[in-house]
Amino acid sequence: MKRLSLILILLLILAGLAVPARSYPQEGRSNLAELKKLAPKVFIDFEDGDLDYIRTEIPFVNYVRDRKEADVHVLITTQGTGSGGTEYTLAFIGQGSYANIGSTLIYASSKTDTEDEIRRGYVAVLKMGLLPYASKTPIRDLISVSFKEKVKPTDVVDPWKFWVFSLSVGGEVNRESQTKSDSINFSITANKVTPDIKLRTGLSATYEKDEFKYKDETISSKSDSVDFAGVFVKSLGEHWSAGLALTMSSSTYRNLRFKITPAPAIEYDVFPYSESTRRQLRFLYKVGYEFVRYRELTIYDKIKESLLGQSLSASLEIKEPWGSLSSSLEGSHYFHDFNFNRLAFSTELSFRIFKGLDFNIDGMYERIRDQLSLPAQGASREDILLRRKELRTEYNLFFSVSLSYTFGSIYSNVVNPRFGNLGVIEHHDGGWD
Repeated sequence: MKRLSLILILLLILAGLAVPARSYPQEGRSNLAELKKLAPKVFIDFEDGDLDYIRTEIPFVNYVRDRKEADVHVLITTQGTGSGGTEYTLAFIGQGSYANIGSTLIYASSKTDTEDEIRRGYVAVLKMGLLPYASKTPIRDLISVSFKEKVKPTDVVDPWKFWVFSLSVGGEVNRESQTKSDSINFSITANKVTPDIKLRTGLSATYEKDEFKYKDETISSKSDSVDFAGVFVKSLGEHWSAGLALTMSSSTYRNLRFKITPAPAIEYDVFPYSESTRRQLRFLYKVGYEFVRYRELTIYDKIKESLLGQSLSASLEIKEPWGSLSSSLEGSHYFHDFNFNRLAFSTELSFRIFKGLDFNIDGMYERIRDQLSLPAQGASREDILLRRKELRTEYNLFFSVSLSYTFGSIYSNVVNPRFGNLGVIEHHDGGWD
């Protein structure tokens, strides 16, 4: 009898273990569905974000694919930090009955953070920013908040004094029966950024060699370049900055044996720098002295010369719920002859016309009148085909325009990673994944 009782007890235990851990009564599932239906509708405006991860980690809201259907528009913008990481600015914009609720939160990643650490960081901040909206709905009853003590940034002693260094070296070898190509590249940067100053320096070098066999002829081509760029900027309040830029370069493509250009500069931003992730309208003026030695005699019969020039640029950057705009206009010239000048304009526009319809423009135009380094001997056939030497041109133009339209269900809560996106044309680039 005791043995039979023991067997029955074991069978009951095994039966209990066989019951799924997440089995809920039908009534519970129904109540959960009703609560979720009343949860805030959220539109995540984050071009580079991991949206699947966001949906998985924050399940207490409804995600929609059109901002006009949303109760909350979350606009996430990024900019680089002095340590080489990224600062994420999360603007929470309430709409409709939530229009009186809005806030801006910031998360900063470091250069050494992994992709998983970064997304966990901004998702944690996103979760906190969505709580005030979720608290206005019955789904708040299923949410709990915990407190985790963190070390304050001011408690950290930085032995590097905010200096960040980066070193990169690499090479590439390509071989085919009729061609071969080799390249070596090297770069090093040293940066220090604080609220008061910005100091950035970088050195890069590249060497390339190509060989092609055509019938009994072997065509060889070599190119090399070395570039250094440095800038020191001092903050002069919320709108003004002043600094010094220094560039040095050597290039077979540009017929430069050596070129050095120090250039003091001053900048004014119409909007406060603290709003830079959302909007900027910057005017930058530079005046610079150039000392140049050429590799070959130029078309102006120069092997070396000293030049004085100036430039003025205006840059506009806006990121709003309706879309984003980034445009710049720059003009420059040399003082010894105003006919040697350049005018450059570039723009990127992404505009949401109405529900599901986006209009995109990307363009650049340069009017070029300052090619002082063109070699007198011109370029060989190999140089032209391989783009190993700069050619005379009066302009450089690029332009693209596109329309995209999305329709269907406004909800996008479900995440299903099976088979990835195999065979599906992606919306962002129109290519096969």
